[in-house]
Amino acid sequence: MLFAKVDYVSGVDFAALLWLSCNKIRQACCRERKAAIPVSTADQTAMREQGTAFMPKFDDNGLLTAVAIDNRSGTLLMLAHMDAEAVAKTLETGFAHFHSRSRGRLWMKGESSGHVLKIIEIRVDCDQDALELRVEPAGPACHTLAPTCFYRRISDKGLLERVVD
Repeated sequence: MLFAKVDYVSGVDFAALLWLSCNKIRQACCRERKAAIPVSTADQTAMREQGTAFMPKFDDNGLLTAVAIDNRSGTLLMLAHMDAEAVAKTLETGFAHFHSRSRGRLWMKGESSGHVLKIIEIRVDCDQDALELRVEPAGPACHTLAPTCFYRRISDKGLLERVVD
């Protein structure tokens, strides 16, 4: 398995716990949860930017940006959003899960098409509000069946033209 098994606390919603611990408070870590310890914004920023703890910074809608990049070629495949549930499910399964804003729910990339994104590595940006998913795609990344969602560019005339690689 690519990722270590998450030690779930019985009766606790892991996605909610992740969101709370990353955005509102620092929690004492171990099987017996102790009272939450508030930390200053400056301390939280320093911990997030310089520390070793994974503390994703979700926006006001509970989302962060995630880009999927083909691990082999380096091609940017797609951009999507993740909530705490999607992050937790991705870490648990090793396959990319996102929060679909149009569906209003958790969505596993490829759940209907079979074009899943197998996680090879996850990188986090400096302030932990964006993730880079290095993936092994099983088919085209775009719902249009293009290899990447970024298959058009803006021409000099301001029109879209198909990219030919």
